[in-house]
Amino acid sequence: MFLLWGDDLATTLHDPALHARLAEAGVDRVQLNVDDEPVAGAMRFGQFDAPVGAIVSTWGVDPAAVATTLAEVGRVHGYAVDERRRLDPPEAWDGSRADALANVAILRRPEALPRDEWLRIWMVDHTPVAIRTQATFGYVQNIVTGAVTADAPHIDALVEELFPSAGITDMHAFYGSGGDDAKLNRRLTELMASVARFGAGENLELVPSSRYLYGF
Repeated sequence: MFLLWGDDLATTLHDPALHARLAEAGVDRVQLNVDDEPVAGAMRFGQFDAPVGAIVSTWGVDPAAVATTLAEVGRVHGYAVDERRRLDPPEAWDGSRADALANVAILRRPEALPRDEWLRIWMVDHTPVAIRTQATFGYVQNIVTGAVTADAPHIDALVEELFPSAGITDMHAFYGSGGDDAKLNRRLTELMASVARFGAGENLELVPSSRYLYGF
């Protein structure tokens, strides 16, 4: 998975010429999570010097060649990850935009929490809470196993969650609370308490995105 910063990524990442160069680098499918106009009204925050503009995912290829190709369109940091698909999102590999708000959270483990315990709390305890308290219809966890580009800042995981598009501006749609304020507050309280247990309530990047899948 590659974090990108650059000008007009919403255009350049869809360029067929770029896709051809990725194919030459051995890529046969690519996922784009782009912070573009359809998600402009969504919440975003983070610790990097500038907001992440896009996240590009590829599978089973030479990461150095992919990073070199992506560097043509912007600054790039890449990571090898162990993907865990906890709730499979609907997928069409035709380059169309998924009808969803695809939030990508970039996680950093608190130093005081051992890695095995951090993973257990996140993946065993927190995951069912996250799915139960939000209108989630896709949930993909990616545990970082190492950096694949020089000077990539340390991160521990990336998690992608898909929500109804209405959730970009409507909290009830995001949390699946059906307009019930009391239900919304209960869900928020439960979720935030669970998030705090593994340190995801701070030192976090949240990248709202549109999701596009291309098969070459």
